[in-house]
Amino acid sequence: MNATVEQALIAKIKALSPQQVAEVVDFVEFLAAKSAKRAALDRLLAIAPALEAAGVEPMSEDEIAAEVKAARAERRARVAAPGSVAKDAGADRS
Repeated sequence: MNATVEQALIAKIKALSPQQVAEVVDFVEFLAAKSAKRAALDRLLAIAPALEAAGVEPMSEDEIAAEVKAARAERRARVAAPGSVAKDAGADRS
């Protein structure tokens, strides 16, 4: 981002109410999460040909669902642990 765009954004954000700033923060976090998910998908798709060539059997939908459920449970346990940041609790969205 160039300095001019950055300065214009900062000026606009400074003119917003605290509630509007919170909405901007939420939106920026949404965009970052969306980008991270896309990057993870791209990495997964990049290795798919190698997995197929190695003879690795594809996972069934049930296996995928079980993996997702386990990962979400692990994330919830980390968030619920003492000293964890409560803000992460909403990141799961399950």
